[in-house]
Parts: sequence; structure tokens; C-alpha cells
Amino acid sequence: MPGITTDIGPTEVGFDPVRLRRIDDLLQGYVDGGLLAGCQFVLGRGDHVAHTVVTGKRDLESGAPFTDDTIVRLYSMTKPVTSVAAMMLYEEGAFELKDPVAKFIPSFADVRVYRSGSSAAPTLEPATEPVRIWHLLTHTAGLTYGFHYNNAVDAMYRAAGFEWGTPKGADLAECCDRWAQLPLLFQPGSEWNYSVCTDVLGRVVEVASGMSLDAFFAERILGPLGMVDTAFSVPAGEAGRLAALYSPEPGTRRARRNDAMGAAALTPPVCLSGGGGLVGTAHDYHRFARMLLGGGELDGVRLLGPRTVDYMTTNHLPEGQDLTAFGRPLFSETQFDGVGFGLGFSVVEDTAAYRVLSSPGTFAWGGAASTAFWVDPYEGITAVLLTQLLPSSTHPIRTQLMQLVLQAVVD
Repeated sequence: MPGITTDIGPTEVGFDPVRLRRIDDLLQGYVDGGLLAGCQFVLGRGDHVAHTVVTGKRDLESGAPFTDDTIVRLYSMTKPVTSVAAMMLYEEGAFELKDPVAKFIPSFADVRVYRSGSSAAPTLEPATEPVRIWHLLTHTAGLTYGFHYNNAVDAMYRAAGFEWGTPKGADLAECCDRWAQLPLLFQPGSEWNYSVCTDVLGRVVEVASGMSLDAFFAERILGPLGMVDTAFSVPAGEAGRLAALYSPEPGTRRARRNDAMGAAALTPPVCLSGGGGLVGTAHDYHRFARMLLGGGELDGVRLLGPRTVDYMTTNHLPEGQDLTAFGRPLFSETQFDGVGFGLGFSVVEDTAAYRVLSSPGTFAWGGAASTAFWVDPYEGITAVLLTQLLPSSTHPIRTQLMQLVLQAVVD
């Protein structure tokens, strides 16, 4: 259960330590105001950890402090791990990005597309092209999430048992077959919509590798990188390290315990969700981020080639469009003007349009409980935020941290 601490003075890697304290003040303000129970922030540059913040409680009710080995629900920060897994197989020739998903999941051979009508009586049309693996990696397949509450297809997902979870007893293979039976929100490749695409991609990883997703992760990614506390559930002996899950209280937005969803992390899941199933620590995820900054390599362990990482962190949306122009409204705390999407990551394209102090090429993603990470290749920066407040759209903490990190860079 390794924790994470600074291994170099911030001035030695170009940070002003006085300016870095503004990060501490921001996070402490969220905790003191009762908006977050507790949190951890890790900031690295190059091969070093230059600044860390750990504050508040991982469990307000018991008084247990948030520590540097606290385990959290990563939710959608699972998606980059699954995307890396898929691209490792891509590098081995297991598939091409243009391959139809039906090659690996036959139920996707005859998908239909929503055109109009209600969730009870929709009008559907045939898909004009197959759902391809490229569509899964870029969230352009036409799949969705039940928790969006934006359209009739979302409602169909909820009616089928897919909102913040999956139907009881359904494994990943069965869930994929059920998603294939539901209509697509739009023609594949024509729009961007945050969705269960990465869960389906996880099933492609299973079929292409002949391994369950948890086994592939453990053998090919987590073990080699030394991510010893990352898994699909918390072991019984480590349950005390798991942070409680909170949601904002209506009106005050103060953190209120959410055990109804939080307890799931203590039980091994039937459905191995490549889109949102992992739990882990800051130590572990920062190693994953450093691997990406290193072009696919960390401490002599190479998962991906550097050109593959470059390709994954290039904007793949048609004609270089951003998420605001090409995507459906995003479940997020901020707008995404100037931000495109690669193969598993958001990618900053136009910093002026983004209206956030940032570097072109910064790639990132976050989780539903307000966790986040980003990698800034231009500045050589890695950053990981762990907390447990659901939904992530509650506070603009991610963009606030990004601006406070770069204002502290002086060299």
C-alpha cells in the first residue's frame, strides 16, 4: 500500500513554491466549506513528484482522515486504462481501428438508429455503416448513458436497467448484447456522445486477448506498472482505506454521504466495467499518468510505443472539431470549447477558445466522483486529483486546478 510523497523541491523543477500554495488554499477552502469531505492532489514534473496536498476526511462520519494511501472509486478514469489496453492489442495486430465491432461482438452486426418518437414508440432506421472500434475509442458510436436524461434513447437505457449501473447478474458480455439491441442515438461517426463505448471496448479487449478484463489489466498493465491498489473492487482487508462517497446536498451543496452507490466498491462486480469500474490510489494513477508522459514507458516497463501515445492524444474528431461543436451536451462542470477528443482522452487544441490557462496538447479525463487527471507534454507535467463527490459537474475544481498549476510554473 505505497503512498505518494514529494521527492524533489518544487523550485528544482521550475515551480514557485509560494504560488503553489494557492492550490493548497483552493482545496482547503472546498474542505472547510463542507463542499468536499477530503481530497488529494499530486503534481509531478518529469520524473519527479513536486507537490502534494492531502486534506480533509475520507469518512466524515467516522472522522478517518484522507491519507496518501486512501482508495477511491475512479469511475470514468477507468476509461483511459481500457483505452491503453485496447491500443496495446492494436500494436500487436489484434485488430485495425476500422474493424467492425461485430467481428468481436456479433450482436453489433445489425444495429438500428433512433430517428424520432418517444422511448415507448421510437422510429428507427438502419445504420449506414457498422459500429467500428475507432467509434468506441472516440465515443462516436451512437451509444449513450442512461444518466444523461437528454433524449428518448437515454430513457430506453434506464428502462433496460442501465442508469448508474448494470442489470443484476448481467456480465460484460451480456451487457454488450443488450446495448446492441437498443437503438443508437445517431449514425456511427456522425456525432460525439459520452457513453458506454469504453465498456464495449473492454469486451473487445476480452475477446481479442482471450482474457477477462480484470486479468488483462492485472497481468499487462497494473502489475507491470506497480499499481498494486488498483482493481475492480476493494479487498476485504483494505476496506478501511476506502473513502466514503458523497453527493451535494440540495441548496447548500454540502457533501452528504451516498452509501446507496458507494457500497458497490466493496464487492467484486459481475460486470467488469471498462468504462467505470476501477478503484485505486493517487500513487497508482500517478504512475499511469507518468507512463503516458513517458511515451508509453515508465521505469523500464514499456506498455505502448511513443508514436502510439502521440496518435492516441491527437484530436480524432472530424475536421479537427471540438467537443462543443461535434458533441452532444457533456455531463461536466465546464464547457469544452477548443477541446477535441483522441483515442480515450480529451485533448486541448485551442487554449484561447478553452478559456483555461493550459498548454496545447494537454490530454486528460476525469471520473463521476470529481476525480481527474491530466498530462501536459509541453511542460512535462502530470497531475492527479482524488476526491469522492458525485456528480463531477458540481464544482469547477478541475479547471481551477489547471490554471493554478500553470500560474505556478516559472521555469
